[in-house]
Amino acid sequence: MATRLSKVLTGAFPQLRYEPTAKRVRASLGGNVVVDTVQAWLVWEPRRVTPIFAVPEQELLAELAPPALPASAVEEHAFALRKGEAPTSLDPGTKFGRHTCAGEELDVVTAGATAPRAAFRPEDPDLAGYVVLDFTAFDWLEDDEEIIGHPRDPFHRVDIRASSADVEVALDGVTLAKTNGAQFLYETLLPVRYYIPPSDVRLGLMQDSPKRTVCPYKGQASYWSYPESAQGRNIAWSYDRRYRDAAQIHGLISFFNERVDLSVNGVLQIRPVSPWSGPAGPGAPQG
Repeated sequence: MATRLSKVLTGAFPQLRYEPTAKRVRASLGGNVVVDTVQAWLVWEPRRVTPIFAVPEQELLAELAPPALPASAVEEHAFALRKGEAPTSLDPGTKFGRHTCAGEELDVVTAGATAPRAAFRPEDPDLAGYVVLDFTAFDWLEDDEEIIGHPRDPFHRVDIRASSADVEVALDGVTLAKTNGAQFLYETLLPVRYYIPPSDVRLGLMQDSPKRTVCPYKGQASYWSYPESAQGRNIAWSYDRRYRDAAQIHGLISFFNERVDLSVNGVLQIRPVSPWSGPAGPGAPQG
């Protein structure tokens, strides 16, 4: 019997998972290097969609100490990957402090700064000798390049393809964009995104938004809203130019096809169900 690989990946979400990385990984806190290693692992706690770095404890250049402050409550941001499923997976909006496996939280202490509860020592024999570090508490480099958002997942791919298909975006009966020069972005387990030249978007109907999000694969996103619709808040975005990997979409604009009427070659597309189906979405657009 054949196996659909996406089901293998999503079926593993309830488990504690790890994968070694060959990259040189560095983290710093307040200008002090906390770790510099070529022995890092990527770890996914149960139900987590995105990975985080675990590093050998013996290579830490900082001290680990019992937490000086009590733990605070952490809100879960759970979602279902498919329509009709229960929302069981946790997106990146769920903060580090919501641990889904047994283990010990620790403060990370350097000469000049302390990161409260920024280390987690899982109680798992396969991860013995490793501690997981809160990505948001540190500045990170892979080799000599800054990474943002979270570590890149080696099983997550972004492909961009040019297309001459007719793409039209509308909301509440108003056309917001129309083009035959879109770039189609295909991302593992996520909806196709359609990136449109600004000249083919009715930006005069849109308002700049102060919202900013980050994606480790594509960069920082800036947003636009369409104020005439209840579904229009932060409805479109464009990425900056920091990552050469995403050069094909630099300067182009995409819309949440979860919340607009999007047609390709005259065929209205079904609105996908995803974490971004709500009025504003939980965070960075994935795609």
